[in-house]
Amino acid sequence: MTTDTQPKDGEPSLRTVVAASAAGTAFEWYDFFIFGSLTTIIARHFYADVGEATAYILALLTFGVGFVVRPLGALAFGWFGDKTGRKTTFLVTITLMGVATVAIGLLPDYSQAGIIAPILLIFMRIVQGFALGGEYGGAAIYVAEHAPAEKRGLLTSYINTTAALGLIGALVVILTTRMIMGVEAFDAWGWRIPFWLSAALLAVSLWIRVRLHESPAFVKMAAESKVRQAPFKESFLTWKNGKFVLIALVGIMFAQGAVWYAGYFYTRFFMERVLKVEIATVDMLILAITVASAFLYVFFGWLSDRVGRKPVMIGGMILALVAFFPGFHALTAAANPALAEAQASSPVSVVADPATCAVQFDPVGKAAFASSCDLAKNVLSNAGVSYDNVAAPAGSLAIVRIGGVEVASVEGVGLDAAGLKAARGDVEARVKSALTTAGYPASADPDRINMVAVFLILMIFMVAATAVYGPQAAALVELFPTRVRYTAMSLPYNIGTGWVGGLLPAASFALVAWSGNIYFGLWYSVGFTAVAAVVAILFLPETKGRDLHTIGE
Repeated sequence: MTTDTQPKDGEPSLRTVVAASAAGTAFEWYDFFIFGSLTTIIARHFYADVGEATAYILALLTFGVGFVVRPLGALAFGWFGDKTGRKTTFLVTITLMGVATVAIGLLPDYSQAGIIAPILLIFMRIVQGFALGGEYGGAAIYVAEHAPAEKRGLLTSYINTTAALGLIGALVVILTTRMIMGVEAFDAWGWRIPFWLSAALLAVSLWIRVRLHESPAFVKMAAESKVRQAPFKESFLTWKNGKFVLIALVGIMFAQGAVWYAGYFYTRFFMERVLKVEIATVDMLILAITVASAFLYVFFGWLSDRVGRKPVMIGGMILALVAFFPGFHALTAAANPALAEAQASSPVSVVADPATCAVQFDPVGKAAFASSCDLAKNVLSNAGVSYDNVAAPAGSLAIVRIGGVEVASVEGVGLDAAGLKAARGDVEARVKSALTTAGYPASADPDRINMVAVFLILMIFMVAATAVYGPQAAALVELFPTRVRYTAMSLPYNIGTGWVGGLLPAASFALVAWSGNIYFGLWYSVGFTAVAAVVAILFLPETKGRDLHTIGE
């Protein structure tokens, strides 16, 4: 990192400003990503009274809750940061995040506290999300308001890199703890250790940030008595700033939420739940691409200082649109070739009366799924097998067609609980037997995984994600005047990452369950990215080199 490292008038150097802001933000991302990386284990501990698939969905939704509340944190801390300063605000956010993360590691699970356990877990996720809602905007603004205009893209890109560093830290701690303890002990209680470690990281991060001073742009504004008394009104209810809030949300953040979270989180879900790759292998692959792609944030931030923010980000969006569908098909062939071969030689379809078929998505764990169609689809959905839907005459008994073999389902409507359970078990046994005969694997064969190909495919997604994300902090900061910058940029950022990105795994899973096609969930990412690309091309201004002190004057 090439920066001016000489302090002026007793203030910390630019290198210290960037390092301290990035270190604290990396810690907050570490806290946030621990949960996402341990979703499968958390599902078993906190949602033990529902089926495996439903427990996983509920855990994904709990993960998503932390994202949903992020815009509320953005509003609260954005207002606070524009009124009182940047430094105090992100000291508060980092403290809240750290305390909530440690608390998750101390919570009783469902076997100990019943329904209270998931309620407490959801509450802690809400606190985490609320805190993170105010973190990114504060850190990005703090660095940008210290940085020279010609290096703003480069220096703020280090803040974007912290998401990758936090994920690396989370995965390293999880993998190391699991290796030392063994899988059984880790799954039983060792999963709590990564959460407990946040106490030490919180202490270090607070010590670093307490040493920082307020940003020069905010100090100048306060000295000139220009601190706004109503940042919400000026940010969102005046067209001068409000139009850029909308452009930032739709033209930048829709893509960031869709592309980045698809690359890091939907790929994990897809490999683990659909392709049945061993969890430890998935962790290693995600860790490898995260490490390999970390420098790309800085590269694309630097590039945006040369050619502009807009072309770099739009290039990332276009690459993602081109790569998503062929990339995920290639991922199947590389990670689970037996599954790809079986899909080609023995495609699966469910022949049933459409009126008897429900969507195989049950976020509250209460759906019975009792019809012959539902029993058939439920088996295929849990097995991660892609299937087509073929309409049959009204009143027909559903049939699962696997290549040239047909397996008749069972009608479960009207059966008591024991009878329905037996019927479901019968259908599951016969369908799984036919799938095995047709070559569908129960899990990915480690010896047949083409690790190099999988890595390269995932890296294509990472290039797209980092091209969108690298220049993003500078672009957002440069859209808004100092007096409302924290409020105005934090809301669109956290709606994009919190709602579009945070809900992506659960929403994409729901689309797969609705269609039966394992690739159909990609339309969620493609749709948001396509809209963002159009808006960015047509309406997003180029902001490279803007004077942050005079924007909006």
